[in-house]
Amino acid sequence: MAPQKASNSAGRVIAGTARGRLLASPGEGTRPIGDRVKETLFAILEPVIRDRAFLDLFAGSGAAGIEALSRGAQRAVFVERDAGAIGTIERNLAATGFAGPRARIARSQVGTWFNKDAANAGTFAAILIDPPYDLPELLLAALVSIEAAGPGGILAADGVVVAKHFWKTPAPARIGLLRSARERRFGETTLTFLRWADPASDEEGEEDR
Repeated sequence: MAPQKASNSAGRVIAGTARGRLLASPGEGTRPIGDRVKETLFAILEPVIRDRAFLDLFAGSGAAGIEALSRGAQRAVFVERDAGAIGTIERNLAATGFAGPRARIARSQVGTWFNKDAANAGTFAAILIDPPYDLPELLLAALVSIEAAGPGGILAADGVVVAKHFWKTPAPARIGLLRSARERRFGETTLTFLRWADPASDEEGEEDR
């Protein structure tokens, strides 16, 4: 079955200081992260991101980065190329009270951002990669860039990167020292969580399906 048509709703903030606030969607052609997916994702990520940085790649409405800020992330960076989506992120940040120094929006292709800006963006405790489902090569390219920077580069040594993708197009189980640690499926959507492996060990992560 092909990926379903994107929803026009960006849902709400699930928990934290902005709990219950409704979020605008960029509109047709976008796929905002659903509330059920968001709830599960941040139940896992909340202990990791508290007082640390979150990176929202292919940010769309900004719902993931805003959820991270609501749950105590120190800062969030939103990388998005579309001008309409950028405007939506700005509105959502204002509506949730997060417009300001804790939130930075980078209008850029994700690949360009890695090449030009990532080195000066700091290290992130968690990264969400959420490209269009029909462009899995963008997901792979982002993972390659994160892995190339090594532990403590773009992704903290104890950090986690989450790939959101169509369930029939799996994320790589390993890229260099990044290894799949668990998976969660929600209908057509799968979240794959990758962490750094011990360079002295070749053990696989334990998948939680």
